[in-house]
Amino acid sequence: MKKILLILTILSLNFVAKAQFEGSKQIFENPKLKSEIVQHKVVAILPFDTKISYKKQPKNFSAEANKEQEKTMSKSIQSSMYTFLLRRGKDYSVEFQDVDKTNILLKKAGMTDKLDEFTRDEIAKALGVDAILGGRFETEQTKSEAGAIASAVLFGGLGGKTGTGTLTLTLNNGISGDLLWRFFKTMDDSITSSTDDLVERMMRKVSRNFPYTK
Repeated sequence: MKKILLILTILSLNFVAKAQFEGSKQIFENPKLKSEIVQHKVVAILPFDTKISYKKQPKNFSAEANKEQEKTMSKSIQSSMYTFLLRRGKDYSVEFQDVDKTNILLKKAGMTDKLDEFTRDEIAKALGVDAILGGRFETEQTKSEAGAIASAVLFGGLGGKTGTGTLTLTLNNGISGDLLWRFFKTMDDSITSSTDDLVERMMRKVSRNFPYTK
């Protein structure tokens, strides 16, 4: 009986902590946002700037492999974002450029892997779009996958959190490059999470404030 009460108490604390953590968000809107977005027709989604770090570095850590993982996740979040927005296309006042086209045009313009060396208006011009939707995802892994699985088994799937992170979404005007809108959200990461899950969870929170929602 005591063991059951202990487990229930831990689960309750888990729910509270997760609610508090997942509730942390910030939204910025440029005073010119509404007057600018009515002129937008096509918006490009950039690969996300991604950083993966570890609270305690794994024994067989490879900086090169970690960098490749960051690149893979960068494109994966970009693709997940495009898929999410495409599925709900009727709800938005603009069209979103196919991410494959976006990445090909970035490569042709010599901008791939060095977007931070160009202004947003320069990128928008190379892509032929009215606005740029980009972002940054940072995650710090705090628990090994094996440890997460053990916790998940013990707590019925609620203890599988392997890390924490922050996800920032930004919208820049294509002509001027000005920041029109910014959304910041703290996120959980678990062994069951995918980039689709991360984007889905974030966009559920941002849906009421997303600039292009009709």
